[in-house]
Amino acid sequence: MDERKFDVKSIIGFALIFVLLMWFMNNNKPSQEELAKHKAQQEQQANKTAANTQNNTSTVQPTDLGNFAYSTTLPSAKNEVTVLENKDLKLTISNRGGQLKEVLLKEFKTYDSLPVYLVKDWNATFSLNFTTAQNKKLNTKDLYFEPTLSENNGSQVLSMKLKTSENTYLEYVYTLPKEGYMLDLVVRSQGLAGAVNTSKPMNIDWKLQARRMEKSVTYENRYTQAAIQYEGDRINRMSQAGNDEQKEEKVSWVAYKQHLFTSVLISDNPFEKGDFVSHNIAMNEGKEVKYTKNFLTSLPVKAKSGELSESLHFYFGPSDYNILKQYNNKYELTELIPLGWGIFGWLNKWLFIPLYNFLADYFSVGLVIILMTFIVRILLSPIVYKSYVSQAKMKVLRPEIDEINKKYDEPMKRQQETMALYSKAGVNPLSGCIPALLQLPVFLALFNFFPTEFGLRQKSFLWAHDLSSYDAIFELPFSIPFYGSHVSLFPLLASIAILIYSLMTMAQTVQPQQPGVPNMKFLIYLSPIMMLFFFNNYASGLSLYYFISNLLTIGIMLAIKYWIIDEKKIHAQIQENKKKPKKESKFQAKMREMMEQAEAQRKAQQNKR
Repeated sequence: MDERKFDVKSIIGFALIFVLLMWFMNNNKPSQEELAKHKAQQEQQANKTAANTQNNTSTVQPTDLGNFAYSTTLPSAKNEVTVLENKDLKLTISNRGGQLKEVLLKEFKTYDSLPVYLVKDWNATFSLNFTTAQNKKLNTKDLYFEPTLSENNGSQVLSMKLKTSENTYLEYVYTLPKEGYMLDLVVRSQGLAGAVNTSKPMNIDWKLQARRMEKSVTYENRYTQAAIQYEGDRINRMSQAGNDEQKEEKVSWVAYKQHLFTSVLISDNPFEKGDFVSHNIAMNEGKEVKYTKNFLTSLPVKAKSGELSESLHFYFGPSDYNILKQYNNKYELTELIPLGWGIFGWLNKWLFIPLYNFLADYFSVGLVIILMTFIVRILLSPIVYKSYVSQAKMKVLRPEIDEINKKYDEPMKRQQETMALYSKAGVNPLSGCIPALLQLPVFLALFNFFPTEFGLRQKSFLWAHDLSSYDAIFELPFSIPFYGSHVSLFPLLASIAILIYSLMTMAQTVQPQQPGVPNMKFLIYLSPIMMLFFFNNYASGLSLYYFISNLLTIGIMLAIKYWIIDEKKIHAQIQENKKKPKKESKFQAKMREMMEQAEAQRKAQQNKR
């Protein structure tokens, strides 16, 4: 068989698999009717929340409030707000519910140059649910708190009291330091034993409808998820793709991570348990999409001696490893960033993040990525060298393997003779795969690193305006399934580089087609296409890395081929190896016995026929 021809059956098989995959994914996409219905529900929910919360008249009747009816008689029983502000945050806290009405991150902008609000237009609520002494259920989001603003050692302190009398109340105490993204919150009470039925469940409910911040909704939503630290240092990451509900015990914190920004609720004393809900509400691209996911957390609290005392903290800020690391001594917030498990996370924490931080002090982000790529490829060059030497040995043996294939018709006999040739020549056919496997941890670690690196956000390089998003150079008048409605250049260049590298590898290592074995050469052309589709909506920084990485690998292979490796010397060494007596290893003996047994069984079956 001509080794340069494709196996038609293999091509048809791979094509059918690809078509079926495309069909399955396309048929599982929401219909236009579902999208329209979902959009209407999303807008209706947002409008309803805003309308209900901004309404000056409480939905709860005074007769249902019990002792808390006292709070409605105070001058603070209206929709006024108090502002806390430091170098990094501006917080607006409403009398209604005593909760955060707006959270502004002062140093950042959205993809369309608007201020970054994690909380705005009542997309979030923080409330306490309880039962009154009169057995009526109340929620603090419907009640009015009395504010008192003061200062303590440079920190702003806001006391919000939900009063049942002049000296008895439920109190939220917010403390904002001069700088930073951490807001302290103490939930406590005084003299509430007669106003609240503490034998009934009391829960802290924290809801957030995640606001869109980035250009690509689907890409941002892919990395938007809730993360929970529980039972010490264990982390539960909720589903990114669909709806999810979880229950955990001994909850230390829950984070609503919005790709490159995050909101975290932390407790100094772990909650006994918690219920967590995540609903995906962004089902398509488009400027009209305002929210990505709905999050809900419910945490039970208990009164001690009839009173509440909970020491909590809110983190509102970037999902930046370097910033979150400042709080690691107490809260281990860096764990909310999905850097990968096992060796992948280890490589990111101890190699790639420190390397990126060091280079970022001296170079622009685009150059940092290129320099990181150079360093990684140089470190991996010995592995590339070993891989290429193995490929060169296989290439030298190819004429002899061709002779074996012509001489023997039986596949088993061909395999036996080929393995014997490898043994005599001192060549391991798997040695070319091992270097590729050794590079896999680096590949997967960087695959997690670049999409989660906050430093790439809104940093430009060449034609890419934002290395944390796609680098569209052309907008299509239509949308291609799984590809999108734009053309990103870095993924295109990376796919071309992968194709060239694959063709070079194929020319060096390709073996004659064996009967019954799929023609793997077809994958050489399929892989760049899949890469192109997969990365078109990914961070351009990641595609830039893969493009430069493959260019450098091609350069290293050419250097090894023309200036380092001498194929004539390799051939001479193989011939010398053949002359040396070879002692059969236990593994080789076992493989030979298995092949002989399989051949004997095949012949026995043929004789029966």
